[in-house]
Amino acid sequence: MAEGKADAQLFQLLSSLLQQVEELTNQEEVELRSKIEALGLEVTKVPSKSMQQLDELEIARELDKLSAKLDDVDEMISTSIAADPHVQSLLSGTADVWMPVITATADERRNFTGSIGDANIEANGKAAVNSQ
Repeated sequence: MAEGKADAQLFQLLSSLLQQVEELTNQEEVELRSKIEALGLEVTKVPSKSMQQLDELEIARELDKLSAKLDDVDEMISTSIAADPHVQSLLSGTADVWMPVITATADERRNFTGSIGDANIEANGKAAVNSQ
């Protein structure tokens, strides 16, 4: 269950960061928000019993689908970073919070103990410092 909690915290953090970006840019990022929500649902979805019987080829196909979704999110984030220095500053300033979660192995994510409240305080503090 710790892994599920880490996933929820990650997606809550991503949503919070996106909200801050929207506030800074005065633009609603509907497509990016939709992709983050869809990816969050995909990651936290409990596999059906038939999914548990997948062979290696089917697992590889499922991983390819998830990789493609992550590539889409990566492209959208990269585009946002390139288009707006505030986005770059916000993501760079909070990378120590979200990067370890994204790059962690399953075992590392199970041991993830960071608090989203602490992350929000840290992100807001850094965003305030960077905007001065």
